[in-house]
Amino acid sequence: MGLSQPLSRWHILCISVCKSFEMKKLAILLLSLSPLLGLAQDKTEPVTVAQMLTDHNYIFSAETALPQQGRMQQLTSEFDLTVTPDTIISYLPYFGRAFVAPVNPGEGGIKFTSVDFTYKEVKKKKKRWEITIEPRDAGSVQQLFLTVFDNGTASLRVNDRNRQSISFNGRVVAGPPRTKKGF
Repeated sequence: MGLSQPLSRWHILCISVCKSFEMKKLAILLLSLSPLLGLAQDKTEPVTVAQMLTDHNYIFSAETALPQQGRMQQLTSEFDLTVTPDTIISYLPYFGRAFVAPVNPGEGGIKFTSVDFTYKEVKKKKKRWEITIEPRDAGSVQQLFLTVFDNGTASLRVNDRNRQSISFNGRVVAGPPRTKKGF
């Protein structure tokens, strides 16, 4: 925070608590330098899209749904597909025609956790990747086709045996940090 930005209530309280003029000058100096001190301590580099895809550790966050029939749906809740080296977790909505209705109405959407799947990644021209995921233990979901661009934007198409396919547009962000297991 530079001196040109307004002071927050916390900063004003810190300055008013200081009794002497010298203490107030020191408090203002330290408070104005605090963001610079915080930046100097953060040495972690941001993870690139290529690195996330190579590590198989990312989250596709859906922003819009595009059913085969009907209009595009803006998604206001958080729906995502989480990819880690050993697990795929899908929490996505479904809009469209289902050929077989679920027995439990609470099982709507595209919700599953898969630990048995194939993962194929192909780097294409124009800085994009095409990823095909075929879960073997996800009920009627046959394939997930994910296209990711180097700026993080992505599209996902889900093919299902019991429903029309549906597409999603969104972004790919870094996945949960992986913990290293000891011996």
